[in-house]
Amino acid sequence: MNTDPNFAAAGGRHGDRDQLIEVDDLRTHFFGGAGTIKAVDGVSFSIPRGKTVCVVGESGSGKSITGRSILNQVPRGGRIVSGAIRYRPDPAAASVDLAALDPRGHGMRAIRGAQIGLISQEPMAALSPVHTIGNQMVEVIRLHLKMGKKEAREHAIETLALVGIPRPAERMENYAFQFSGGMRQRVCIALALACRPKLLIADEPTTALDVTTQANILDLLASLQAEFGLSVLFVTHDLGVVAEIADEVVVMYVGRVVEAGDVDTIFHAPVHPYTKALLQSVPRMHGQPTERLAIIDGMVPSRFNRPPGCSFHPRCKEARAGLCDQKDPQPVAIGDGHVASCLLYEGRR
Repeated sequence: MNTDPNFAAAGGRHGDRDQLIEVDDLRTHFFGGAGTIKAVDGVSFSIPRGKTVCVVGESGSGKSITGRSILNQVPRGGRIVSGAIRYRPDPAAASVDLAALDPRGHGMRAIRGAQIGLISQEPMAALSPVHTIGNQMVEVIRLHLKMGKKEAREHAIETLALVGIPRPAERMENYAFQFSGGMRQRVCIALALACRPKLLIADEPTTALDVTTQANILDLLASLQAEFGLSVLFVTHDLGVVAEIADEVVVMYVGRVVEAGDVDTIFHAPVHPYTKALLQSVPRMHGQPTERLAIIDGMVPSRFNRPPGCSFHPRCKEARAGLCDQKDPQPVAIGDGHVASCLLYEGRR
């Protein structure tokens, strides 16, 4: 991941044609009677072509909303208030700012589903309970690929076979409840891949699955990525999954990127106290039987009452009084492609 400390956080330099997506100072807020929630608050990173970028952090870090913002499909009550999401479908093509498009306009609808696919966290909620799998797939294919009904059906059957659905022609007539959890997730992957997108956003797609099924889904995604040259944005809180599939890692906390870099750097040479705490909380296979699992003290702060200074300082064991509780950290380049937002490293700017 190419980084530039002047680019607000991890991410590619402006105009880098090796990047499929460049997210630049993105801010997505939700507005209600209780106040404004800054779900995504100045996030920047890039997604290289053909690579997997994992976004990690605790619940409430803004991971899923970041993915939804790239789709320009923010849930009700929220909207993108500033920043840019530059999408360059081909290296030679001009970039398109997805954040500037009308979420319901023709331009965004032509990209969403066709060039950027989504695998949701809960497949049963993502699939219609009253329409067959075939009806749902054929509708998507005909909408984006302009195929006839027969051709679209054949394409749907081919895609279901591609993701490992047995007897795909027969299963086209089944409903979502007639599939197991793992098979439903495969159907969701088939829907996301039906139009052969350039980017796949996977929003915790293995959270509700058992370990064996999870491994099968991850292997499937890896094989599909290799076959089609997909870029993948993988949202998860499971660091074991990150270690297995990631090329680049973006660590988020309370709507901001606190550290980003390649997977080896993040796992073997992390610098931000939050990243270190996340890694220390992972169970060790070879640990002592009586060893207590490390935890991160405290709770993720309320979005309505964000602490001053660094948002992590009330939970940070390395926090410095008079500094971390007063000054807002800015991104600092730690090494090649490695960026962290921590006042402990601000002298390196």
